[in-house]
Amino acid sequence: MKKAILGSLVLGLGLLLTACGNSGSANDSKTVSVGILQVVQHGSLDQARKGFKAGLAKELKAHGNKTTVKYHYLNAQGDQANLNTMSQQLVQQKNDLLVGIATPAAQALAKKTKTVPTLVTAVTDLKAAGLVKSDTKPATNVSGTSDLVPVAKQLKLLKSMTKTNKPLGIMYNSSEENSVLQVKIAKKYAQQHNLKLKVVSATSTNDIASVLAGLEGKVSGLYLPTDNLMASAMKTIGQKAKAAKLPVVTGSIEMAEDGGTATYGLNYYELGEQTGKMAYNVLIKKQRPQTMKVQTADKLHLYVNKTNASAIGLKANQIKQS
Repeated sequence: MKKAILGSLVLGLGLLLTACGNSGSANDSKTVSVGILQVVQHGSLDQARKGFKAGLAKELKAHGNKTTVKYHYLNAQGDQANLNTMSQQLVQQKNDLLVGIATPAAQALAKKTKTVPTLVTAVTDLKAAGLVKSDTKPATNVSGTSDLVPVAKQLKLLKSMTKTNKPLGIMYNSSEENSVLQVKIAKKYAQQHNLKLKVVSATSTNDIASVLAGLEGKVSGLYLPTDNLMASAMKTIGQKAKAAKLPVVTGSIEMAEDGGTATYGLNYYELGEQTGKMAYNVLIKKQRPQTMKVQTADKLHLYVNKTNASAIGLKANQIKQS
């Protein structure tokens, strides 16, 4: 009888030790929930979201991890009231990770929680947006990837495509913090290189056509920063620019695809993938955003919209980034 009891105890202890030894295995099956809030629907932000999901999936597969990711995706369609309501909804769902796509969405989530791990993407300056204390040491529950583009190189590209000495036009939404920052960088570059600029602002899609009409005949080319309003109106801008034979350099590749002439910039799908890799570290490796450096795009690309370039009399193979 004593031997039977002793044998049972040994067997039980062995099973317990085996269970403990397997508890941290990368192959454990579990489910995590990720809440995604996107400010508006347009090419760049959609690509960032798709890239994020692909990047996280790749990391899970590469490490043989069987974790299932359940996504809760909400799009505010550019409405601030929606951002407020939807961010609250995602926090109340008790998601394991929150993802904010574009500055307004990121800020809305940050206002609702100081504890839930949050990653953001398509945000130009996380510190200026009040999301982190610094890019190297966020010290908040937020980190992510910045979409700050090489504004100086983009302006240089635009200047190389112009055929007159008229000023370079810049159109942006003065209500978007990320756009204000890029315009500030553009003005500094122009001052340093004796470039003339004509800077105008549009704050709604209804303003776009009239603001563009005001630039007609007054500029030699048009620069559009990575601006959510401009991105949403790219088809309209592209049509107007082609009619005026005006080269357009955009902040993002997706914007150039939708109506611009060319750009030297980042790919939002790839930026989303980088954010997805960060998400793996948060969800699986249990890293805290507080200690994760803000990242910028790993790669930059020259993109030429051959159809639009031809329409305004430019040869695609002559558009080069010097």
